[in-house]
Amino acid sequence: MHEGKRVALVVPAYNEETQIEWMLKSVPDFVDAIFVVDDASHDRTAERADGADERVEVIRHEQNAGVGAAIVTGYRRAADDGYDVTAVMAADGQMDPDDLETLVHAVASGECDYAKANRLFTRQAWELIPRARYLGNAALSFLTKIASGYWNVADTQSGYTAVNLETLRLLDLERLYPRYGFPNDVLVHLNVWSRRVRDYPSRPIYGVGEQSGIRLRKVVPTISWLLLKGFFWRMKEKYVIRDFHPLVLFYMIGLLLFGVGISLGLMETVLRRIGNPIPVATVVLVALLSVSGLQLLLFDMWFDMESNKHLHAPGFGLAAGLPAGTVVVYAPHLEAPAEVLELASGARPAGSQR
Repeated sequence: MHEGKRVALVVPAYNEETQIEWMLKSVPDFVDAIFVVDDASHDRTAERADGADERVEVIRHEQNAGVGAAIVTGYRRAADDGYDVTAVMAADGQMDPDDLETLVHAVASGECDYAKANRLFTRQAWELIPRARYLGNAALSFLTKIASGYWNVADTQSGYTAVNLETLRLLDLERLYPRYGFPNDVLVHLNVWSRRVRDYPSRPIYGVGEQSGIRLRKVVPTISWLLLKGFFWRMKEKYVIRDFHPLVLFYMIGLLLFGVGISLGLMETVLRRIGNPIPVATVVLVALLSVSGLQLLLFDMWFDMESNKHLHAPGFGLAAGLPAGTVVVYAPHLEAPAEVLELASGARPAGSQR
């Protein structure tokens, strides 16, 4: 229990027999229940989880359904049991248990409805995360900002999260993407319900025996397509069905102008290569359509950003509510939050030297 709120932890697991036991033993004491969802593992993941901690309950899938489906199973159980805050940690030990209290506190205190870890916020990220995964994560984070409307979040592939009971009961869990794109898809759905989402810095962990089955060549196109569909679904649900907003019209016109301009430009390029002359007026028309469409699309993004500004407070995690110009320093070695704030405001902690 944390601040009078009952806390559940969902741990999706698939073939993690070498990791799951010590990972579960690292879960902080304030967590009341741990739901390990074994997604039809072929090894002894379920058996290892059963005896790791008295708070653990193992839920088994008969068939492998994906990490997103495993999280949804845990979400349903936590919501049915009425847990006030439900967090998610991976079974491979790549999520620092010391960061769990930050996420749970943010939700339990009402600071936000959905808190997520952001590994890219720290300088360690570039040093520890494999380059291909870092760049792929950054690209998908940008696309997720556009699709979800949460321009204040990054590291959208992070599944280290916490959510309150009210939000869980609002979400249509059946609609959520069941596999690796789950964290991206859930952000799209949260925005439709106008839920407050915040990022909090988290230490990236690699080299602890984890095994990744992620293939970027497959994952990036798949999630990009998922985000494209999610973007248009959000536009329809939030800005047409629930409350008509003019940015939908601007997006439609911008996409039309930009699409026609690019298509016409490609067609004229092909004609030029086979020897046909291109009139100056055509070149001007292509430029006008393309530039006008691009400007409208950029304006729409800004419009969408302004429309969703109320879903996050100024600042980033600890920075919320601090004076303008304050710099947040992620310093887990400091013993108390007061020391972190002192360092962030420019003062030196006791005993430190410049």
